[in-house]
Amino acid sequence: MAKIKIKQIGSPIRRPESQKKILVGLGLGKMHKVVEIEDTAEVRGAIAKLPHMVAVID
Repeated sequence: MAKIKIKQIGSPIRRPESQKKILVGLGLGKMHKVVEIEDTAEVRGAIAKLPHMVAVID
């Protein structure tokens, strides 16, 4: 399966608890951290909920 790299570009401070949980679920939590995970519909949906906090790296 294809993999994508996701970088955290926004802070979870003063964000709703649900957005913090999505970040943790993606394996993020600290600023500028990059993770490589499988490209699934669930991951794409989580990224779509946090466009102001995460970025997909080519």
